[in-house]
Amino acid sequence: MTFPVKAIRDGFGEGLLKAGQIDKRVVVLGCDISSSIRVDLFKEHFSERFFSMGIAEQNAAGVSAGLALAGLIPIYGTYAVFAAGRALDQIRTSICYDKSNVKICGAHGGISVGPDGATHQALEDIGNMRILPNMTVVVPCDSNQAAIATRKAILEIDGPVYIRTGREPVPLFTREDEDFEIGKAILRKDGDDILLIACGASVFEALKAAEILKAKSIHAAVLDLHTIKPIDKEKIVRYARKCGKVVTVEEHQIHGGMGSAVAEVLVNEYPIPMRFIGMNDIFGESGDPNELLARYGLDAEGITRTSLEFLKELNGHSNPE
Repeated sequence: MTFPVKAIRDGFGEGLLKAGQIDKRVVVLGCDISSSIRVDLFKEHFSERFFSMGIAEQNAAGVSAGLALAGLIPIYGTYAVFAAGRALDQIRTSICYDKSNVKICGAHGGISVGPDGATHQALEDIGNMRILPNMTVVVPCDSNQAAIATRKAILEIDGPVYIRTGREPVPLFTREDEDFEIGKAILRKDGDDILLIACGASVFEALKAAEILKAKSIHAAVLDLHTIKPIDKEKIVRYARKCGKVVTVEEHQIHGGMGSAVAEVLVNEYPIPMRFIGMNDIFGESGDPNELLARYGLDAEGITRTSLEFLKELNGHSNPE
């Protein structure tokens, strides 16, 4: 089946505009790349509620904390390497420590940023944000989900939220009216041989991998873990029990990312064999997004290959010659 494509960042911009239309307390702080991260849509409709901070991400975080203390709902956004890296100190002390009602957009997440290269490919942001007390971390899988998640993060969550978006157009495979709840993972495909857990654009790649595996008589379940924190322990454990083995997939460093969060759940609740697909303690490089995904094993073929190798290894251990 062929799906239309749309960048996840577009959904963020649409969800932000909708939240601004519903609640006049919503204000936006731009960091000189408004159109690139799609906050320009809000600016066009509510210029009096938009503040240009220039290339000063740390200042934007601090000002956002102050605006939140004044009763507003500030959203600031920039590339994720700066939003979750350069401003980490301000997020920790000024936003999370006080549980300030600030929403942060980390744009251009993952290796699929492509030609911008290692300096702009955020591969550590999920880890940076999920270790902070009081922070909610959301990684939508497509533009429709991003629009819903953004609106709900702004209007329904009282406290800091980090929303990770991507630049490249990706398949638009979820419904605009999908039943979505922050903190509740979504089973995209059922199965009982192996559980694939993914977030962001990796969800669709995992679904494609599941179809390839199905042709080989391997039935993979696919869990869309759009919220990394608070994590849906119940669904992770339920489908881990059903499948008996887990592969996690993310455009992020393996250490500290979504896979680590899943492992933390399973080691306490239901320890089973796991494999992690992501960036293995390396930086990215410049290139075509699809070529980079293939190079690092993050496309459907790479996920399939790792899953088959994992299953073969487990079968070898359970049936030694």
